[in-house]
Amino acid sequence: MTPKLPIDNAKTAGELTVELEEKFSPSEKGTAYKLAFADQDFLNSPEVRGIRFQLELLKPDLILREHGIDHTIVVFGSARFVSREDALLKEKTATSDAERAKAKIALNTCVHYESARDFGRLVGEYNRHQAAKNFRLHICTGGGPGIMEAANRGASEAGDVSIGLNISLPREQVPNPYITPDFCFRFHYFALRKMHFMLRARAIVVFPGGFGSFDELFEVLTLVQTKKVDPMPIVLVGHTFWNSMIRFDLLIESGLIEHDDLNIVKIVETAQEAWSAIRDWYELS
Repeated sequence: MTPKLPIDNAKTAGELTVELEEKFSPSEKGTAYKLAFADQDFLNSPEVRGIRFQLELLKPDLILREHGIDHTIVVFGSARFVSREDALLKEKTATSDAERAKAKIALNTCVHYESARDFGRLVGEYNRHQAAKNFRLHICTGGGPGIMEAANRGASEAGDVSIGLNISLPREQVPNPYITPDFCFRFHYFALRKMHFMLRARAIVVFPGGFGSFDELFEVLTLVQTKKVDPMPIVLVGHTFWNSMIRFDLLIESGLIEHDDLNIVKIVETAQEAWSAIRDWYELS
């Protein structure tokens, strides 16, 4: 059997470092003598921030390219929604007025979780039947709970891979269990994470959410409006929520946006309508 050959004939920096350190003299064991890329304190210093930017941009890109992940549907929405079964459990186990109030909110809003889960499943089922075609649209989320979990979960339940771009936060965000492990990434910088959301995005689907969801939505709208990225489907799910939260008509009346700018975004009610809008845009069978 022919042994597998390396990509190149050079030893890795890690291999060389281990071999050399075994022979180091006392003067060679100081911090200053460490290879720059093997010195963790140096890499974490403020002066090397630009290089860390490059690394956060490069690592996920290389991995996704290696696995042929070229097109994604990015799903945004609240991290606070729970599934119907979890909402019912909250109601059942509530023992105080405060807990019962939270359970009521969970029951009223779990519809958004289930809708995002349905959407992920619809996309996953489409990809499952694209074995002979190149245009697959994989679910990509921020990797956390709530809407993110729901969309990853739907794709996973349909037998498809999905992507999670997690972010390190003071109150640590734990990746949801439905992300494909090979595509569960972790970022320190919001800016680099946002770049990766957009690099492969072929559609954006936004469910109800808070500050983070609005931040992500309006950044995408601005990129399309200013022609920094090509037009793509930007779909908001939930008429009641979006029509009450964003007064697009007032922005037009105030001369802050043009009427044609409304063509950038589409508001729908259901996961099926969101998926149909994307299929129509790309004329998918």
